[in-house]
Amino acid sequence: MDFRNQIEMPDYIVRDIGLAPGGRLKIDWVSAHMPVLNAIRGEFERDRPFEGIRVALSIHLEAKTAYLAEVIRAGGAKVAITGSNPLSTQDDVAAALAAAGIKVYAWYDATDVEYREHLLHVLDTGPQLVIDDGGDLVNLLHTVRKDQAAEILGGCEETTTGVRRLEALERDGLLLFPMLAVNNAFCKYLFDNRYGTGESAWSAIMRTTNLVVAGKTAVVLGYGWCGKGVAMRARGLGARVIVCEVDPIKAIEACMDGYQVMDSIQAAGKGDIFITVTGCRDVLGRAHYEKMKDGAILANAGHFDVEINKPELAELAHARRQARRDIEQFDMPGGRKIYLLAEGRLVNLAAGDGHPTEIMDMSFGIQALSARYIMENAGSIEKKLYRVPEEIDHRVAGLKLKAMGVEIDSLTSKQQAYLNEWGE
Repeated sequence: MDFRNQIEMPDYIVRDIGLAPGGRLKIDWVSAHMPVLNAIRGEFERDRPFEGIRVALSIHLEAKTAYLAEVIRAGGAKVAITGSNPLSTQDDVAAALAAAGIKVYAWYDATDVEYREHLLHVLDTGPQLVIDDGGDLVNLLHTVRKDQAAEILGGCEETTTGVRRLEALERDGLLLFPMLAVNNAFCKYLFDNRYGTGESAWSAIMRTTNLVVAGKTAVVLGYGWCGKGVAMRARGLGARVIVCEVDPIKAIEACMDGYQVMDSIQAAGKGDIFITVTGCRDVLGRAHYEKMKDGAILANAGHFDVEINKPELAELAHARRQARRDIEQFDMPGGRKIYLLAEGRLVNLAAGDGHPTEIMDMSFGIQALSARYIMENAGSIEKKLYRVPEEIDHRVAGLKLKAMGVEIDSLTSKQQAYLNEWGE
């Protein structure tokens, strides 16, 4: 079914197109600090790898992702974009993209109904290539818009949560088109997940609360690459750090990295700030809230707002109020107060500007080159979830080093032979 022939598509649905000048300033700022993406943009403008191809993006719609959309368009694509979280869209940036001629369907603080409608509007443009963050576009293409899946040449997934959803689809034999796990690329998770999440989560927490971190006890729930970054930055800010894990190997790693490790119920009574970074649901719930001290602060750095069980928190509270922008206060039995940041949504984007620009330069370099790889190999790759090819990782790392003015060694032919021979 060709939805483009059935639906008269508006050019954009944004909160206020008059906000575009402010959004353009933000996009111009990040573009000046993204040398990897700028180099790739030059190649795309020359080669036009997406000429005439319709590309759909569902991604946190702020300045850095807006610039990625413009780089994809510079390669000849017809781009439509929406947000991947109701609270991470920046209205001025969305307006700036719309004013520049990109189809945009998103606004800040969308209701669940509006958020879904925005996703469907993007799919109404009849995409052939998808760039997803969290898997919502792919999910729709496997459910209510399954009849569109045959048009999809392939796509890229940005984050851990989305990759897990893709792994489940592939495991059940249900994946309808090839996808690249951008999140699993070295130049993504080693830097974006660790340094990006670590810095941006704490930046958002500090800006939102205006409270000091030094001297407090931070409880980090989950010690994957994102959790490692959050714990590392907490220690650097002077916090005492407790790590909670379900994976015994990761728990040992946290111990050897010098953190206290304990189960989450024990940690509940000790923490001042709790940050969930697991990609799982109900990581904090009633049993934890009952033990938390007065003034405990809850934040989530995972993709979906299910890690902190909000219904159970509301059930325990006898009153609640907005204490400050992006901070909701829950009055608990015994006079205690618990504070929830950004509705339990992804705190670094819902209450901040997301990862630092230089970090996202690498991640979006991987995205852009992965999208080009899909186009160059369309028809020859199967309906599977693939790792990003090693040469893309190395290319992005090389561009980043060059931008940093760093030179590294190369192996001699004799060294290469030594490493590849079994008999020496």
